[in-house]
Amino acid sequence: MSRNAILEDLHAVRRKILADCKGDTATYLREAHERLAVSGRPISHRPQRLIRQPEPVIPSDTATEAVAGAPLDQ
Repeated sequence: MSRNAILEDLHAVRRKILADCKGDTATYLREAHERLAVSGRPISHRPQRLIRQPEPVIPSDTATEAVAGAPLDQ
């Protein structure tokens, strides 16, 4: 496998961040949020985007009759 210096640097930084927080990502995220709040930089609070699910197709009575071969009333 070829060496990628950029990825190696990223992995090293990740290992250091996790080591500083004793492997606890929740601690890292909490501390990062606190640093951001203290920094005075604007923070955007946008609503979470939802992935739309397609509407279910409900067959009409005529479509059911055509599939079944006979009306449901009989």
